[in-house]
Amino acid sequence: MREPIFTGACPAIVTPFDQSGAINYDRFAQLIDEQIAAGVDAICAVGTTGECSTLTLREHIAAVNFCVKYVNHRVKVIAGAGSNDTSAAVYLSQHAEDSGADALLHVTPYYNKCSQEGLIRHYEYIADRTELPIILYNVPSRTGVSFTAETYKVLSQNPKINGVKEASGNLSLITHTRYLCGDDFSIWSGNDDQVVPMMSLGAKGVISVVANINPKLMVDITHRCLEGQFEEAARLQLEHMDLIDALFCEVNPIPVKAALNLMGKDVGGLRLPLCDISPANLEVLRAAMERTGLLPASGAAQ
Repeated sequence: MREPIFTGACPAIVTPFDQSGAINYDRFAQLIDEQIAAGVDAICAVGTTGECSTLTLREHIAAVNFCVKYVNHRVKVIAGAGSNDTSAAVYLSQHAEDSGADALLHVTPYYNKCSQEGLIRHYEYIADRTELPIILYNVPSRTGVSFTAETYKVLSQNPKINGVKEASGNLSLITHTRYLCGDDFSIWSGNDDQVVPMMSLGAKGVISVVANINPKLMVDITHRCLEGQFEEAARLQLEHMDLIDALFCEVNPIPVKAALNLMGKDVGGLRLPLCDISPANLEVLRAAMERTGLLPASGAAQ
């Protein structure tokens, strides 16, 4: 059986910016240290939550390289390397490999809306040009294309393709994928609200947005699932559903950066076309964070 790249919780870590809009590497280092201290099992750098779409290629490569070097083998580092241009995806993959990353995260080619055969050819082309294991990333709400279970079956036969971050929300697809691919193709939840149901079907953990602000919660949920304690894991997930929902009240990573800033983490703003969270949604987020103990209740002594 192929070993999964990691089991448990992995933050899809934000990319902090300074006041000028440049990457704030000092803050990035602090965020990494906090995640590792909380017990996460891996870190995913420069993915969707890391604002890969608005970083230049040079910034993207530099941020991955910094994360790998700073983590220094304390946990696995998964480098975002996806693109809708196959040659660009190879370029990012090879730079991530040179940096010493442990694995790659490759989103489906967005905007092109390629066929299932196009998906197979895209990923096999990349796999032939890197030595790193690949995690596929299925998020059709952003890309306009989804894998089928049959395509997962074909790709699972490639030794470089380790599994998939599944963010389609389609539990039927996950069930059929598990049936066709078995344990030789790992699945990780890409949706924080579906960690427990997906792990009950055999998923290995989560690549998480919520972990940015509450890594211990996601570690506790995933590790309880791995230990077969699904009732306790479900209780934790359900207790925090308002927080999970609030972190997606606007498109990710707008709310999670707002949340980190509310916590005093000072991760800066966003790059256009992303913009600041609306005042109304900021209050929704603040209230959820207060209810779950991430912020003091309004009116409490500071």
